[in-house]
Amino acid sequence: MRVTPLGAAGGEVTGSAYLVETGNSRLLVDCGLFQGGRKAESLNRSPVRANARLDAVLLTHAHLDHTGRLPLITKLGYQGPIYATPATVEMSTLILKDAARIQESDAERRNRKLVRSGKPPVPPLYVPEDAEVVFGLFREVPYDKPVQILPGVQAIWVESGHMLGSASIQLLVEESGRRKRVVFSGDVGPRGALILKDYETFSQADLVFLESTYGDSDHRPFNESVEQFVEIVVDAVKRGGKMLVPTFAVGRAQLLISLLAWMFRENKVRPFPIFLDSPMAAEATQIYANHPELFDEEMTKFIAERPMREDLKSLKITISVEESKAINNQEGSCMVLAGAGMCNAGRILHHLRANLFKPETHVIMVGYQGQGSLGRLLVDGAEQVTIYNEKIAVHAQVHMLTGFSAHAGQTDLLKWFSSIAPCKPKVALTHGEDEPRKELARQIQTRFGLSCMLPAMKEGLEL
Repeated sequence: MRVTPLGAAGGEVTGSAYLVETGNSRLLVDCGLFQGGRKAESLNRSPVRANARLDAVLLTHAHLDHTGRLPLITKLGYQGPIYATPATVEMSTLILKDAARIQESDAERRNRKLVRSGKPPVPPLYVPEDAEVVFGLFREVPYDKPVQILPGVQAIWVESGHMLGSASIQLLVEESGRRKRVVFSGDVGPRGALILKDYETFSQADLVFLESTYGDSDHRPFNESVEQFVEIVVDAVKRGGKMLVPTFAVGRAQLLISLLAWMFRENKVRPFPIFLDSPMAAEATQIYANHPELFDEEMTKFIAERPMREDLKSLKITISVEESKAINNQEGSCMVLAGAGMCNAGRILHHLRANLFKPETHVIMVGYQGQGSLGRLLVDGAEQVTIYNEKIAVHAQVHMLTGFSAHAGQTDLLKWFSSIAPCKPKVALTHGEDEPRKELARQIQTRFGLSCMLPAMKEGLEL
């Protein structure tokens, strides 16, 4: 049995994909897009070759860096099942539709420039019709129950606390007269975060692939980040400045909307205009509403007291481009929640271009910013950035609130691993930059006496 990381390895955080080869089958766990800059995005190609055998695909969750290359394998002819939890199926459908639309529009914009310069046009990675093929292959699976994936291969999905429908996966493979267990953590969420239940763990594994995005640090405690967020909002309202929040449409947008509802309900700040400038985030919010069974006890109690829409009368969902553009004419303080979360695409770019040079503007980062992304440049203190080939001075206040991250910090990662450590599995750290991976490996060695592998891209691990 062999497992080969085809993304999110070798210090790369995005592009999650694992090829699992047994004596009788070949399957993928995740099939994600590389994100975060031209270098990362240049890696975006199908993780399997044309005509190569592939029997099944399993998804840990719906984020684009775990699902975004699915249309590339179906373009090459894959017609097998894609297994995921019900909420992941719904979210993946939404996310891939949006990704296909962006791929197509970005290619059109790029090709206009190429044609003007006398160069041949380049095709998009995929178009909406390619994504539609993927949707017909989804197969829903339950949490916490073994599912027969292939002859000799079962899989169990358990809650990972990262986003709606997210899971860690344990593969149970019968091979050569013995049962082998391989665990893929997927993305692990922090304990105690708003809305979702905390992660669950496994107790048995022969090999564990553990994410390490924040393997070298802990986030600021969630409650402290809430206090920081309240302070920023109160200050911005007093100064009359805009608050720009580059927001992942799935997860972070819903967390912030819930938090704003709480702030208004508790009179932390007077209600002000909120623009959810993302049709995708609006649809994702409806999917959240469809799955209250996945909410934690605190969130369930909060919405039982009274509907959040009663607290959010100042919230406006802007669907059309014209509505989005009109936000920049809004006078006084307001908050704009717009994608993309790393500022590498989407409507947030237009708002940043129009407001970064204003000292009363607050830019509030609430998620991971990949190397090479515009968001990372802003967090690192760039005094000037380029947006749509225009140089923009950065006079706005830029805040990084790590406590809202959907990723577990070092302490939670070690806690997650502690349940499985007693059985002394092999451990491979992926989904992290080099320093976080190395530090998490040192901690696992010190605390559990286990050496960790730090696989490179396409470096197969045998079991």
